[in-house]
Amino acid sequence: MKIALDAMGGDLAPRETVQGACLAAKQLGVEVVLVGDKKRIETELNKVDAKDLPLSVVHAAQVIPMNEPHPVAAIRKMRESSILIACDLVAKGEADAVVSAGNTGSTMVSAILRLKRLQGIDRPAIATVFPTTESYCLLIDGGANSECRPHHMLSFALMGYAYAKQIMGKENPKLGLLNIGEEPTKGNELTVDSYELIKNANCNFQGNIEAKDIPLGQVDVAITDGFTGNIVLKLAEGVGESMVKILKASVEKSLISKIGAGLMRPALRALAKKMDYSEYGGALLLGVRGVAVIAHGRSKAKAIKNAIGTAKDALQGNVINAITTSIMQGGSGGRGSLENSNA
Repeated sequence: MKIALDAMGGDLAPRETVQGACLAAKQLGVEVVLVGDKKRIETELNKVDAKDLPLSVVHAAQVIPMNEPHPVAAIRKMRESSILIACDLVAKGEADAVVSAGNTGSTMVSAILRLKRLQGIDRPAIATVFPTTESYCLLIDGGANSECRPHHMLSFALMGYAYAKQIMGKENPKLGLLNIGEEPTKGNELTVDSYELIKNANCNFQGNIEAKDIPLGQVDVAITDGFTGNIVLKLAEGVGESMVKILKASVEKSLISKIGAGLMRPALRALAKKMDYSEYGGALLLGVRGVAVIAHGRSKAKAIKNAIGTAKDALQGNVINAITTSIMQGGSGGRGSLENSNA
């Protein structure tokens, strides 16, 4: 199994991407192709124990900046960018999946241009694993599409259902549509019309859910547009970081608090691990003809390794075929494909 890694993507590249690739090669049994500035990558490889590891380097002369506001224009202008070349490797069959912690928009555009969309999908979506009190919930879309139509939401539901079943091991995943209330008539035109489409699809739709239901584990898949989904994710990230800071400050206030914290250390460590985004590595871009993983821009080596692990799991779970089957069978309550929906 060969993974193409955008070695120049991310705030801490190429140091952390190279180290993450080494960890993945050692621990996950995969071959990693590091795509980017060959000289800089080899300089980083010389700093770590990379001897005899299944690593190779493909040179890319350009890097799309993390703060690039116009990804389509950037891709057209920078044909030798590391992310575009990494996606090219997958498109040509020279790699099995692509991973990047670089500019999200550029990664999406590159994947769509090079890997193409799956039949029946015109809006690929970011699927992000969200920790809950029960287990995990898949949030889709996590930020790929800020403006959606009901049939896009239906495709998100079917892709999320396939992923949760195939990769998360849920026998019959429960799906919920993120809204401001549980009643079918709640929300805006998008959510009301999406509700009507999804309820007739071939999936275990539970109806509307509220944001509080996601961390409580009420559903296995939460469906939303990318604008709302990204806000939910960023808010959760901020709340998690602030709670850690508040807890640390509280512990320091007294000796009794310090003793109590010491006794609770194993539980606190387990909680911190579950809330740490680096444990999940990256989010899959579902809806393209290949496995593409988008990692957090601040990813360090462990997060990069786990993002590569996400790609490996998707390949082993044959998630692309599962999504294709779900789309073809589920678009209209099993009576037709998603393409038959004209909502």
